[in-house]
Amino acid sequence: MKNRLLSLAFAAIGAVTLAGGPAWAQDWPKQPIKLIVGYSAGGTTDLVARTLAEPLGKELGATVVVDNRPGAGGAIGASAVAKAAPDGYTLLFAASPEIAIAPAVDQQLTYDPRKDLQPIALVCEIPQVLVVNAQLPVNSVAELRKLAQSKPGELNFASFGNGTSNHLVGELFNAETGLNIVHVPFKGSAPALSEVIAGRVQMTFDTEMVVKEHVRSGRLKALAFAGRERSKALPDVPTMDEAGVPGFVGGSWVGLLAPTGTPADVLKKLDESMRKVMGTESVVAALRTRGLSLCGQSSPREFTRFIDEDIKKWTEVVKRAGIKRE
Repeated sequence: MKNRLLSLAFAAIGAVTLAGGPAWAQDWPKQPIKLIVGYSAGGTTDLVARTLAEPLGKELGATVVVDNRPGAGGAIGASAVAKAAPDGYTLLFAASPEIAIAPAVDQQLTYDPRKDLQPIALVCEIPQVLVVNAQLPVNSVAELRKLAQSKPGELNFASFGNGTSNHLVGELFNAETGLNIVHVPFKGSAPALSEVIAGRVQMTFDTEMVVKEHVRSGRLKALAFAGRERSKALPDVPTMDEAGVPGFVGGSWVGLLAPTGTPADVLKKLDESMRKVMGTESVVAALRTRGLSLCGQSSPREFTRFIDEDIKKWTEVVKRAGIKRE
């Protein structure tokens, strides 16, 4: 009889615990939500995060605060979220370097993007543009290929740094075209672009938002856009596919993730809220003015599959090029 009473008591406690879990999540959020960005204020990832923060907060009924944690190509911010309490109050607004590239180039990574972070929504892809110095005697990818083939190892491409997104896009371009254009790393987009404009480096890949004014002013020539379709900001620039490099897509992306272990109904609420926000005309218009387009309304499962494919793609590029984080 005593054992039966104890069993009933434990069962009752378990029932209360199980009932209490969903009730807690239904009450979420009760406090401000931190949206951690692993980059400095003013960059593309930060701008997209700030565009979404206010409407997302209104949808959730809470304040959403963007918290910049720059460093290590986004890995500092990602690590902070991976180790945070999985309560829905600390989220990661990530870009591809800390999620898809870091596992391939950084052997000392303190988190596992696949195990420690839960994908919620892919917000947008950010394809890069192949630009060259205005004085380089080429006006198409075909002409660039011919010039590079005639001068193997003599042409250079600039990047934001070793193991960064446009470094890997450049190496992917080498692999897909069979060229040997030499990588020259710099500490960020601005110095890399300055060297290409000055003619000390022949080419680079960068976002349309960054290069469009230089292209329109004639300081740079845009040869191809590494997106699935033409850029709205540079409509006369062909895609890589149109320029003779079939299926070539390269750049970055941004999306929302949470620490693994975040309650399922909190994740569901975030998913539903992001879908509503990403369908808002004002948000779509705000991103379009920056040369960005929303990816639509991908499900967490679709975003997870997208990340897995991206990790596989860049891991193959890293192995082929022998890239290691310095």
